[in-house]
Amino acid sequence: MTATTAIGRDWAETDSYVLDGNAIAGLLEELFNAEMTTARRVCQSCGRRNAIGAHRAHLGAGIVLRCPHCRDVAMVIAPLAGRTRVRLAGEWTFEAPAH
Repeated sequence: MTATTAIGRDWAETDSYVLDGNAIAGLLEELFNAEMTTARRVCQSCGRRNAIGAHRAHLGAGIVLRCPHCRDVAMVIAPLAGRTRVRLAGEWTFEAPAH
């Protein structure tokens, strides 16, 4: 199954629940205790390096962050009872403050 409708439009880019990665900056900072929109990620599929803020955030029951070039999954954030599950894909580079 593809994300393309019968008329050839790509729903992922026209859907109102798709934002850039900067839109989830606050949530990412809560999860990682660091400014994450400037963190860099190398995509496991296309090999391109991009800032997290350039990725596309697809909102639904959770959040799926996708590569801005090939749309492969970069991160899945799933809110669960009493916790949040995060799955990362690709190579992430960021700095967190020392404690």
